Order: sequence, then C-alpha cells, then structure tokens
Amino acid sequence: MSVLTSPTLGFARAGGPPSPGATPADDEPPDTGERHRLTAVMGLAALSLDAMASVAYGPEAIVLVLAAAGAHGLGFTLPVTLAIAGLLAVLVASYRQVIAAFPDGGGSYAVAKTHLGARTSLVAAASLVLDYVLNVAVAVTAGVAALTSAFPALYDDQLWLCLAVLALITAVNLRGIVESAKVFIVPTVVFVGSIFVLIGVGLFRSAPVSTATADGHASVLAHNATTVGALLLLKAFASGCSALTGVEAIANAVPSFRVPRAKRAQHAEVALGAVLGLMLIGLSVLISRFHLQPVEGVTVLAQLADASLGHNWAFYVIQFATVILLALSANTSFGGLPVLLKLLARDNYLPHVFALKADRQVHRHGVLALAVVSAALLVFSGGDTNTLVPLFAIGVFVGFTIAQVGMVRHWRQERGRGWRGKAMLNGFGALLTGISSIVVTASKFEEGAWLVVVTLPLLVAAFVAVHGAYARIGERLGLGSIPETPRRERSLVIVPVSSLSRLTSEALTAAASLGDEVRAVTVCYPDPEDRVQLHALERSWAQWDPGVPLVQLTWESRSLGRPIAAYVREVAAAEPATQVTVLIPETEPERLWQRLLQNQRGAVVAHAVRRETDAVICRLRFRLL
Repeated sequence: MSVLTSPTLGFARAGGPPSPGATPADDEPPDTGERHRLTAVMGLAALSLDAMASVAYGPEAIVLVLAAAGAHGLGFTLPVTLAIAGLLAVLVASYRQVIAAFPDGGGSYAVAKTHLGARTSLVAAASLVLDYVLNVAVAVTAGVAALTSAFPALYDDQLWLCLAVLALITAVNLRGIVESAKVFIVPTVVFVGSIFVLIGVGLFRSAPVSTATADGHASVLAHNATTVGALLLLKAFASGCSALTGVEAIANAVPSFRVPRAKRAQHAEVALGAVLGLMLIGLSVLISRFHLQPVEGVTVLAQLADASLGHNWAFYVIQFATVILLALSANTSFGGLPVLLKLLARDNYLPHVFALKADRQVHRHGVLALAVVSAALLVFSGGDTNTLVPLFAIGVFVGFTIAQVGMVRHWRQERGRGWRGKAMLNGFGALLTGISSIVVTASKFEEGAWLVVVTLPLLVAAFVAVHGAYARIGERLGLGSIPETPRRERSLVIVPVSSLSRLTSEALTAAASLGDEVRAVTVCYPDPEDRVQLHALERSWAQWDPGVPLVQLTWESRSLGRPIAAYVREVAAAEPATQVTVLIPETEPERLWQRLLQNQRGAVVAHAVRRETDAVICRLRFRLL
C-alpha cells in the first residue's frame, strides 16, 4: 500500500513528427483515386467559376471609374478592356509555364519558393489564402445580393441565405472535387452560353432594343467633366482587373487533375483565358456601341442584356444564370485553397492535418477551415458585398506580381530557346500587376484595404511560427539522423481500478502481456462512504487473488487523475530505469448514443497522466457486444 500527498507537477509534451514529403504529382503510382480527379472540362467548371463570374462586375468596375470623366470618359472603356485582355493573355501564358514547371501545384507560392526565397513565398501564400477566403465571401454575398434584388422580400434574411449557400457548397465539396465539378458544369455552360448569345445578338443591333431596366434610375455619370487623365485610366484599369481574379486557381490545383496532370491543367488554363477574354472584350464593345451609362440600382450586365435581347424571358435567364454562377463561383476557392494548404503543411508552415487526404481525394480539413473562416467573414460583414469588395483583389495582384517576377528568374536560370522574350513578357506582366496592386491598395485603403495590409504580415508571421515549432520538434526527435540502437528496459504497467468486473480481468491480462510487473491502483478518499467501498474492494480482491498487488492512493480532495499521475511520478523517480505504462480499461458501448451513459473516468485519468508525466498511455477498449 502507498499513501501519497505530494503535489502534482506539470509537464508539456511536444506534438508528433513532421510528415514525410509528398511524391511529385506526375510521379505518383497508378491508384483508384484517378476517377476522383478532374478532366480538363471538369477543371474548367470547378476551378474557373470565379474568373467566369467576374464578367458580371469587371466591366462595371471600369465603367463606374470612367463615369467620373463624363461621357468622354466612357469612350475609353474599350481601350482599357483591351489592356486588361492583354494582361490576361500574359497571365495565361505565364501560368501555363508555371503549371509545366511546378506540377505539384501551388502557383505563385511554388514559383516564389524555388526562385525568390522562403519569405517571399510565404508572402505569396498569405496573399493567396486571403484571396481565396475573400473570394468565397464576396461570391456568396454577390450572388445573394442579386437574388434579393429580384425578390426584395428576402432582403432581411440576406445573412442566413449567405450561410445556407456556403453550407451547400461546402457539402458538395466534401463529396469530392469531381462531384462538385459535375454539379457546376451545367450552370457554367448556361452562363457562358448566355453571355455569348447576348454579345452575338448585340453586335447586330445598331441601337438598344430596350432600356426598360434603366428607366427611372438616376445616372451616376458626371456632368461637365471632359478631362481623362492618366491616373483615372490607371485606376479604371486596376478596378477592371478584378475580372482577372481566379486566373491562378488552375495552376494552384494541378494535383487535382487526372494524368497527365500538367497537360490537362494547361488546356483548362488556355480555355479559361480564351473564354474570359472574349466575354470581356465583347461586353466592352457593346457598352461602347449602345453608349451605355451606369445607373444606380441596376448592373451594367443587366442593362446590356436588356439592350441586346429585350426585356423578356431571355433577359431573366441571364439574370438568373448570373445569380447562380456568382453564388457558386466560391467553388474556385474550395478547389484551390485546400491544395495550397496541403503544400504549406508539407513544408511545415501549417499543421500537418491539412496535408491529410480523405476518400474521393478530398482535403477535408482545408475545405472545412475555408468554410469556417468564410462563415465568420459573412457574419462580420452582415452578408453585405460592399463591406468585402475593397479587400478583395489586392491579394491576387500581389500573388500575380510575385509569380511573374519568379518566372523571370526562372527563364534567366534556364536560358532555353527564346528565354529573353519569355522573360520580357513576364517582366512586363509583373510591372502591370505590381502597379495595379499599388493603385488598388492606395485607392481602397480607407475603405478597408488597410485590413489586408495588416493581415498579410500577420499570416506570414504565423507561418514562420509554425515552421519554427516543427523545427524544434524535429530537432528534439532527431529527425534526419540515425537514432540509438533500441534496448530493452524493465517495464511496469499500472492499471487504475475502481471495482471488480470482467473489464478488470481483461485489463490485468493485457497488462501482464505488456510488462514485467503489473500493479493495480485505486484512489480512496476520507469520506465514510468511500471507506466502505474500499474495504469491500479489498475483500473482493483478496478473495479473487489475481496475483497483482492492489495499491491504495489516499487523496484528500475528490480528484481521480491527479493522484494517479502523482503516483506515476513517484514510481518514475524511484525507478528511473523502468518504463512506466498506464493501461486504462474502458468499455466500448454497442450503440453510439450509449456513450452518453459513460462516466468518462478513463479520459480524465489519461488527460492528467499525459499532462503531468512521461508515462506511456494505453487505453484498452472492451467492446460490449
């Protein structure tokens, strides 16, 4: 018998070792998971919704800025759009090369990590994380805003509608990226087809067929303003570049494609650039052709549909398709961010749980983390798009710029055929996106862009802190070095008991198989009722005589885990060459709901022993069948 009154001492334990590096995407052995990956068409549907949906607000962003210069300013809509389309072509060409050079995915993060150093790659990663999270929030709120515009009675339930749409998209993505792509192919085709029909019909119109949508709405066009300065054009260009968000998503998610992954991803990237560029230029041509003026309460796209197709069923098809695609464009983030988080986790910049892959090739923890953070943003903004939009495009411009600069260094190091032209193309793109990021940040700083400026370094600091923690864990574990030869030590197994039962017998049998010596321990308290129970246990133990001593731990307060942990510390101090194991017997109920009937004594003991000692903990599950 042993009586203990010594206080407990805390002892913190480090986490597990870092996971091994992942195999490059194109070198993976054949596996049944291929059917859960994307074809080029599926990838276009699953990963390009953000970019496709941006035509609903990209041209409008240009027009709203140029409207400050009056009707003369609107005449520059097409030149600004052509400049954006040129930048789009540069980005598509660049990301095709990124896909070929970095088939493991990661986009600007992978490029920066290889060519610009670890810190720059973390800035790129942080910018992408912000962009993906904000894309979800903006896409969902924009889609719901379009819906509530059509049905004003739903306006008061805007936040709940946003959360419901987010929950639906999350549920679809938890079933796998292929399943989400199948779901989103139809609305994507309907939206893109509708926009091309609008453009095609509008090109044969010499004047708007209808202006019913804009009638009665106040124009936001500035009067008596004819000067169009370089700063205004630059601001219009930067605002219109919001249509380019999502172009990098395919390069970030290359491992989600079927073999050959890089080729399929490149085909999807080119298709995205071609479709998006044609839609942007076509809508801009119609804006100039119809001399469209922005008005309050009506989107530019709605006015174009009205002018080109008339105020009929076709108009409502386009509006409804826009609502659906805006809401579902959040799926781009669900396809790209989990892969980026996996790469960060593989490089020890995020918890390794983000590198785990569930059935159907789903990075479940990344999907759930994105959903939770996005839901918090929706609650913070109250489901209001205008609160989030100022924060949106900055992150992606930073990522674009870093990727372009990294590819310039890539060409300079590779020096293959035509490398100078490719480097100049990427350098020009870096200059454009860099200027755009500065202009957007400066113009939107007071509207909320300051939050992104503050958050980016905080995210980078968090990545560095996680990496440092894993480095310390690896050093303590001796990762990368040959460990000492295993040796056999004397083993003592301690089994907490409170009564005699079949569970007690099973626990002692398992303990005898594990250790050289077994001791059963029971905690006793000074209350008379507890003393009676202790004497009954002593009599039963003596009658049973299992060949294992019963150690009584007297404790003044009604605590279960602390006295056992204190006893383990005492044994470890007295016998330093002995390996101590605490075997905790627990019942496994037949039905899930019956777990509510358990007293959780095993969990309490395990927590105390784990927190305060270095003993090995073994939890024995006895199934009640």
